[in-house]
Amino acid sequence: GRALRSLKRIPPVSGNNLQLTLDAKLQQITEQAFGDRKGALVAIEPSTGGILALVSTPTYDPNLFVDGITPENWKELNEHPSKPMVNRAINGAYPPGSTFKPFMALAALESGKRTPNQAISDPGYFNFGNHQFRDDKKGGHGSVDMYKSIVHSCDTYYYMLANDMGIEAIAKFMGSLGLGQRTGVDLGKDDSGESKGVLPSPEWKKQRFKKPEQQKWYAGETISIGIGQGYNAYTPIQLAQATATVANNGLMFRPHLVRHIADTKTGEKRLVEPKPIRDLQLKLGNIDVIRRAMVGVNKEGTGARAFAGAPYEAAGKTGTAQ
Repeated sequence: GRALRSLKRIPPVSGNNLQLTLDAKLQQITEQAFGDRKGALVAIEPSTGGILALVSTPTYDPNLFVDGITPENWKELNEHPSKPMVNRAINGAYPPGSTFKPFMALAALESGKRTPNQAISDPGYFNFGNHQFRDDKKGGHGSVDMYKSIVHSCDTYYYMLANDMGIEAIAKFMGSLGLGQRTGVDLGKDDSGESKGVLPSPEWKKQRFKKPEQQKWYAGETISIGIGQGYNAYTPIQLAQATATVANNGLMFRPHLVRHIADTKTGEKRLVEPKPIRDLQLKLGNIDVIRRAMVGVNKEGTGARAFAGAPYEAAGKTGTAQ
């Protein structure tokens, strides 16, 4: 433990400074709002892909690692039931539930499987084979067009739609939105621990399961995919990127945290220019239909209570998954 002599000394060199896209106040407010609850939030500026807030709770004190973490602290972090070491925003893959429905509706419009005014009669369930898929509202929602299907989150509408579209068409469209793929967010040199999640398809099932009887895709499995359940599993940052892409008229940006890189010697700033990674070539009329419905969610639908009295207009979609 005693220093005997100095063999060599290499003077430290200052690295570049990074200016982030984060809104510090929004980040702080969000962390406070979560409190002790487990969860994640990703807020993205649609026109640039800049991340305004990225939260995963519960978290841990990074200072524990500065001088080498003790075995006791390391064990506690790894074995804690709330898993504070997992970045839920980029590594937690979850069924999207009904937040999936606006994407399904947009896929239906783009493929011509539905028109905005085309309505179904919802008795509160959808029968397929010898199985009954139930709606969350007993007795159903009555006559349901696309607007109402999103605003009041009608499961039966999307059971029928998924059956009509088929799993291949669903997987292709959702893949174009970046679901089931790493976003490439700039949190490290590699994949930053990002999860790919699961974009279900017959090809995925063949790769996922070993036994031939497990590899077959059954038509009944497609039904629950339509309401964001079944094999669906996506990260919060993937859902945020997909939503931002719809908000940005189909122009997709890679989510990123770095806005400027500043040279500490010269003070020169280099802007990390956001470049679109994909243009989905979506029809603006179709996007407007989805936008109006998502605004309706927070005015008269399942999100109305949360946004009651808000001095601004907000579009959104609620979702609960098992």
